[in-house]
Amino acid sequence: MYESDAQARENERAAVAGQDAALPASDQDKQSDASAHDPHSVKQRLFAERMRIEQLGRVRQLVFGSLDGLLVPLGVVSAVAGGTRNTQAIIVAGIAEAFAGALSMGAGEFISGRSEAQVQRSEIEKERQEIERDPEFEKAEMRALLENEGMSAEDAAQVTETFARYPDSYHKTMVEKELGLQVDPQTVKTPEALTMSASYLVGSFFPLIAYFFLPPVPQALVVSILLTILALIIVGVIKGRLANLNLFRSALEVVVVGTASALGGYLLGVVIPHLFGF
Repeated sequence: MYESDAQARENERAAVAGQDAALPASDQDKQSDASAHDPHSVKQRLFAERMRIEQLGRVRQLVFGSLDGLLVPLGVVSAVAGGTRNTQAIIVAGIAEAFAGALSMGAGEFISGRSEAQVQRSEIEKERQEIERDPEFEKAEMRALLENEGMSAEDAAQVTETFARYPDSYHKTMVEKELGLQVDPQTVKTPEALTMSASYLVGSFFPLIAYFFLPPVPQALVVSILLTILALIIVGVIKGRLANLNLFRSALEVVVVGTASALGGYLLGVVIPHLFGF
């Protein structure tokens, strides 16, 4: 008896599977679309998208740190090369600047980002207090914001009243629309600081590495500039791809700024010592 029941259930599952397989492709697509739009799937995609944007935000620190790590050390080693023509002095100055700059950039990103988030949190809390203290005025602001976005006065009033029934959503929407801020700014900026510091340190070795292997300073200076230009092109291409810009123009922009920095540092390293009689 048990075996016959098990066989019957197995036959039933096979029949259901056969019916699913026999469905037209359009019906299968509809089922796939329905499963893709169920609340659980939508939430998963929503939070995955938010995480992707947060990770893309780190690209700012990556590009910023790389550019500074290329341009500032290049200016320093070019200036020392032009002023002293001493390989040992160039290497010491370059290494010192690389590590000091990396620490400074990382600390600056951490403190500045934390300070910005703390100021934003203060403003967000003020907005919450204003909603509690004068709700009618805040509703009027919400209606004005919605109408400014193209919503009719009637719909803006209806949406505002709906939002007012949900305090957390209402507060978040007011913060985003009125202040242009996210309601939960992060005050811990350790990943951003580490990204900034590491990218600066990596970038700083491009203008410096030639002096380890090419003792003649003029020859090492040329190779240093060429390596830095190559790195600048790579950074420009990365920036262009992320921002959907023309890759050539993006790379050219970065290279022009870098070349001007190197040339300025070299000229200052030559001219200023002569002005002081060195």
